[in-house]
Amino acid sequence: MNKDQIKGRIEESKGKVREVTGIILDDEAMEAEGNVQKNVGKVQTGFGNLKEDIKKSR
Repeated sequence: MNKDQIKGRIEESKGKVREVTGIILDDEAMEAEGNVQKNVGKVQTGFGNLKEDIKKSR
């Protein structure tokens, strides 16, 4: 597991918490920010996974 995978998963979690908090508080801006943060984390995790796959294939 590399740092991109770890940071990505952390961002996904933080984004999900923010998104759910936005839903609970009926704050559409917070919900949207959480959704964006969650998706950025997914991209970063995917990048980390790709790096691991390349590293293992060598």
